[in-house]
Amino acid sequence: MNHVKTLFQRELAAYFATPLAVVFIVIYLALTGVFTFYLGNFYERGQADLQPFFTFHPWLYLLLVPAIAMRLWAEERKSGTIELLLTLPVTMWQAVLGKFLAAWVFLGIALALTFPMWLTVAYLGAPDHGVIVASYIGSWLMAGAYLSVGACISALTKNQVIAFVATLVVCLLFTLAGFPLVLDAFSGWAPAWTSRKTISTPCPTARRTFFATWMNRLTCTSSTRARRPAMCRRSAPTRRGCGRCCGRWKTSAAIRFV
Repeated sequence: MNHVKTLFQRELAAYFATPLAVVFIVIYLALTGVFTFYLGNFYERGQADLQPFFTFHPWLYLLLVPAIAMRLWAEERKSGTIELLLTLPVTMWQAVLGKFLAAWVFLGIALALTFPMWLTVAYLGAPDHGVIVASYIGSWLMAGAYLSVGACISALTKNQVIAFVATLVVCLLFTLAGFPLVLDAFSGWAPAWTSRKTISTPCPTARRTFFATWMNRLTCTSSTRARRPAMCRRSAPTRRGCGRCCGRWKTSAAIRFV
């Protein structure tokens, strides 16, 4: 872990050795303020929370995280320093982890500098601080997810522009995946090839029946084979036996809850 710590310190210091860190943080803080107070209608809502602040974080990370991730490996390959890095007594996973943690901590520093938003909400009202803390943690984890995609794409190309655009496109697909427009587009044909899904959202009675069936299957032993088939049929009417009692359990049968 000493090698990971060394690479982490080297990469993190490299961000602040150039104006890149200052420019990134200033742009990030400016955009968060604009999105929160103007686009999010912070004061017009009349509620003491940070929902307008966190609502726009996926779109902020969509533009800013690829700008950080594009240089992780593409710059090393373009400048030729990756050969020097690989000759050091470090393994590949240590180099990847050190670079990733440095960029992730840098994003965490930029996120932590938005604490005046929290102070503003606390001054104006009585917000739920637990929700705000959880939102900050979730935002940081989301930034790490975007960063992992960018690091993977940056390792595939020497051109930082290509890495930026490709990361933006992939992260955009993940961001739009949960929107109602995309879900409605898939709802017409997706069930056709997902009809083998065994368990949907069951009601409490169906859930109890499901677990009772599996408990009967697990508790059946060779000593009770002669007397358990009838009970097994009653507990699982859609099957013939529990498998161990009767030997006729069909593992490919779909479990459907109505």
